Amino acid sequence: MTSEPGNREDWTTPGAYEVAPGVHRVPLPLPDDGLRAVNVYVLRDDDGLVLVDSGWAVAGARTALEAALDELDCSLGDVRRFLVTHVHRDHYTQAVHLRREYGMRVSLGAGERESLAVSMAEHRNPLVEQLDRLRLLGAGELADTLAGLTRVRRGTGDWEPPDDWFHDGQRIRHGDRTLQVVETPGHTRGHVVFHDTGSRLLFAGDHVLPTITPSIGFEAALSANPLGDFLASLALVRQRPDARLLPAHGAVTPSVHARVDELVAHHGARLDETLAAVARGAASAYEAAGRLRWTRREHRLGDLDVFNAMLAVTETAAHLDLLVAQGRLSRADVDGLRCYATV
Repeated sequence: MTSEPGNREDWTTPGAYEVAPGVHRVPLPLPDDGLRAVNVYVLRDDDGLVLVDSGWAVAGARTALEAALDELDCSLGDVRRFLVTHVHRDHYTQAVHLRREYGMRVSLGAGERESLAVSMAEHRNPLVEQLDRLRLLGAGELADTLAGLTRVRRGTGDWEPPDDWFHDGQRIRHGDRTLQVVETPGHTRGHVVFHDTGSRLLFAGDHVLPTITPSIGFEAALSANPLGDFLASLALVRQRPDARLLPAHGAVTPSVHARVDELVAHHGARLDETLAAVARGAASAYEAAGRLRWTRREHRLGDLDVFNAMLAVTETAAHLDLLVAQGRLSRADVDGLRCYATV
C-alpha cells in the first residue's frame, strides 16, 4: 500500500492509496485520453472486495489493477462485485471482461438500459448517434471527420448487461459499511453515486469532479434536457450531508458541497455566455460553440482536437436546450438544422 501523492497533480501515479479505513483509491490508465486515468475504489472486508467502477478493458488497466491488489495482498479472484457509476467505457467495460473469467457480480444504474442496448448493437459505428446529432447541430464537417476516424464495430465484446440494476435509495451493505445509491442523471441518464454517510464519503463517479466539469450531452440515448438533469442532480447532492469527494478523475478532496457550488456557478456563467452568443447572431450550437472559450486554457473551438470539439458542440447544445426550457431562447428545426433565437 502506498501513501497518497503529496502533489494533487500526481493523482494518476499507479498504486493502492488508502483514502479511508478499508477504502483504497487505485488509478488505472486510459488509452489516448486527455483524462489520463480513472480512479477505481477498492472496499475491503473479510468476505472479499467490492470495487466502485472497473476501468477501461485494456491490458494496461488490468495490469495496474492486478499490481494494486497485490499491494493489498489480494487478487482479482477476491473481487465479489463491481458497483459501476455509469456505462461509459472507462468505468464499465473491464468489469464485463473480468466477470467472464471470475464470475463476480456487476451492477449498474437502471437509467443506463437504453444507452447500453445501443452500445450492444452490432455492425454500427460506435458514435453513430453522436454523428447524426452533430449534423443536426450544424457541425457537419466535424461529423464527417469523426466518421472517417471511427470504424464500424463488428462485435460487441466490451458490452453485456449487468447482473442487476441499481435504483434510487437502494442500500448496499459490505461488512460494517452501508452505501446508499443516489441517482444523479446528467453526465449520463443512468449515472449513480454511492454515499457512505457513516464514513462521510461520496463515491462520485463523473458526477462531481474536482478540477474539470463533467461532459454533458455525450451519450447514445440522450435525455431531452441533460444539463437541467445535471443541475437538479447537483442540487440533490448538495442537500445531502457533506462528505469527502472520491471522484473518478482527479485527487480526493475534502468537501463535495464546496465543489458542487463551484460547478453550479460555472454553469450559471456559461448559460449567460451562451445566451449572449445567440444574441450576437449565432444560430446553431456549432456557431455558438465557436464564440465561446474552452478548457482552463481558454482555447477556441478550432484549437481543440476533433473528439473534444465534438464534446464542446454537444455541451453547448445542452446549455442552449436548457435556455429553451427556461423560456430564454426559442428553438426550431429547419431543413435538418436546429436553430436557436432569442425570445
